[in-house]
Amino acid sequence: MAAAQNPLPGFNPSRHFILRPVATSLLMLALLLAGVLTYRLLPISALPQVDYPTILVTTLYPGASPEVTTSAITAPLERQFGQMPGLRQMSSTSSGGASVVTLQFDLALDLDIAEQTVQAAINAANNFLPKDLPLPPIYNKVNPADTPILTLAITSSSLALPKVQDLVDTRLAQKIAQLPGVGLVSISGGQRPAVRIQANHQALAAYGLSLEDLRNAIAAANVNQPKGMFDGPQRSAIIDNNDQLRSAAEYRDLVVAYRNGAPVRLYAVAERSTPPKTSNWRPGPTTKPPSSSISNANPAPMSLKWWIASISCCRNCGRPCRPRSKCCP
Repeated sequence: MAAAQNPLPGFNPSRHFILRPVATSLLMLALLLAGVLTYRLLPISALPQVDYPTILVTTLYPGASPEVTTSAITAPLERQFGQMPGLRQMSSTSSGGASVVTLQFDLALDLDIAEQTVQAAINAANNFLPKDLPLPPIYNKVNPADTPILTLAITSSSLALPKVQDLVDTRLAQKIAQLPGVGLVSISGGQRPAVRIQANHQALAAYGLSLEDLRNAIAAANVNQPKGMFDGPQRSAIIDNNDQLRSAAEYRDLVVAYRNGAPVRLYAVAERSTPPKTSNWRPGPTTKPPSSSISNANPAPMSLKWWIASISCCRNCGRPCRPRSKCCP
């Protein structure tokens, strides 16, 4: 078989380096020195975009003092979280009715694996947590580098603060979160609606009842459980009943106990009211109004500004106004 011919006869790029070993060594040394000198001149970002694997674990325990929250919730969780591999830093904050544990992992650890590890640690700590927690510990991914870039303050001269809070939570915050470029929307301030029941200790003592009996009766009246179903030869039907008490008037005739064959209703042993959940907040000339914070790594998108301008309502007709358009005919 004939030998393969060189497509470029006489061209051999390595021939010159082989014939001149001293020049080749000096050239490679010069390239090495140039790389070392220019390495210190490489640009370094003052604020690099680093996504730290950070997970925030929040546990709510209404009515508990900071000491009780620390001993009953934060300490058991920290003992379980401290055994996780790849954990770099752990910090916690215990306040009245809430416990927040911040977990920061190594950069080499995948965040999805860290979430699975945190969930396993929470499941292992459930046996050491109080049995009457309203919700299990909730964890979510956070980025400590995220800071709010835009704060919106919402006030109203005609609506109550609980109503404003509900509108912001159910409409405004959800719409803003759907806009492109928005990473996180958080709500602070405001007042949530609630039903408050104040027990009459003398009336309870007269009927031989305690505060625990009253609490159990109220909790049992708001249990949302399946009611069952009717199963016939040709069709079946599910029994449904709205037994949730949502206003103070619905609590009036709640049966607390039976004494001498007669029911003892709630209005006989307690008073009902509908103050906001955070009734210690009072608006004033220098008080911060309810606000919504938006966090994003980039500046606020123009679509957000146009959307905010489009949600204002006309005072005459109450319909939404659109930018650069007339609201009322």
